[in-house]
Amino acid sequence: MVWRAKKNPSLPIPASLFEAAARHGGRIKTDVNFADFPIPLGGEWLHVEADELKRIVGDESVLIETEIVGYGSDATVGYFQDGEFSLGPSDDTDLKFVGETWLTFFETYVLPSVTDQLQLETEIVTVDYSGPEVVLTDRSGGEHRGDAVLVAVPPKIIKDKAIKFVPDLPVGQREAFDAANIWGGMKVFIEFAERFYPTALVVADTNDNDGQKLYYDAAYGQRTATNVLGLFTVGDQSIPYQELDPGEALRDYILAELDEIFDGAATRNYVKHISQNWNEERFIGQAYLADSGDWRLPPRMREAIDGRVLFAGASFTGGSDWGSVHTAAASARRAVSELLSP
Repeated sequence: MVWRAKKNPSLPIPASLFEAAARHGGRIKTDVNFADFPIPLGGEWLHVEADELKRIVGDESVLIETEIVGYGSDATVGYFQDGEFSLGPSDDTDLKFVGETWLTFFETYVLPSVTDQLQLETEIVTVDYSGPEVVLTDRSGGEHRGDAVLVAVPPKIIKDKAIKFVPDLPVGQREAFDAANIWGGMKVFIEFAERFYPTALVVADTNDNDGQKLYYDAAYGQRTATNVLGLFTVGDQSIPYQELDPGEALRDYILAELDEIFDGAATRNYVKHISQNWNEERFIGQAYLADSGDWRLPPRMREAIDGRVLFAGASFTGGSDWGSVHTAAASARRAVSELLSP
């Protein structure tokens, strides 16, 4: 998504938002047909206090009615290592949306204010800031001119040079993108006739500097009788699943993995599944910057160029935290504040 705006503080600010895809939302994609509650195919949890939602909306007069739930004393974590399964209490402090997702939250409280400025299926391929105006060129050859641009695309798009900058990014900034370790990722959701699994399931050696993997009860906290198990994978841990056909091959692989732990209960109770391979999502092609990445890179990647080309997104942060929805929102607030500064 690219945003251009006039930098004249004495005038209303005309802005256009260009979305390359045919839908809005990016990595907060949601499926509403799989279960009787919305399934978050991308960003899912709120990793900080619920008051962060107020900061994202940015208007104290707005009553936020979004329901959030934490993991209670009934939440459990299963551990499977060396053929042995054990169960313990959960200490997860993340928060979950109830009957909603990050996407529906933004659609309710943020999107209405920018709908008129949003242009879907407008892929920006060139950002030319060599002259007095910033000129954006889209895939069809259309030109869009403004005083400044806010580039809010996944860092892999810039790393792969899918957007041409004229002139190119400063050397240090380009080197930061080249050095960034960007994880691929995948999510799978499986419905079962009965719930035979804990709130979370950790398999040995699946969380390290090269990737992460977690099975979890996706229906936890929802008003539903449906049993839905989620699988979250990023980095190297996602590769075995991404290499499979998303139909029967993926299903059989996951069921075999779970059957080993739960004595065949997965196959006996399987109903259906859905998957989202983010590596194959056009205009995204990634999950997020690796958790184990160099903390010095996000501040270098986000550096504004001449006060006219700015960057925002989950990876364009101060370097202490990245990869989540709330960090993306915080980076956008910072960038817009800088954009509007006299």
